[in-house]
Amino acid sequence: MAKVNPGAFIRQVRQEASKVTWPTRKETLITTGMVFVMVFLASMFFFLVDTGIQFAIKTFMTLGS
Repeated sequence: MAKVNPGAFIRQVRQEASKVTWPTRKETLITTGMVFVMVFLASMFFFLVDTGIQFAIKTFMTLGS
């Protein structure tokens, strides 16, 4: 691995950071909204699956008594 002095390293970091394309405010808000929607849908899905499994287990457990 080549040794790079701190000054050259900082220049390289700034050069690479200038190549980054940052999202606009609108893109950030849209992406954030999509994340919240997907989290809500996933939580509803797992809630329904959990409720169904809970009902099935309770039904199965009461068959013997």
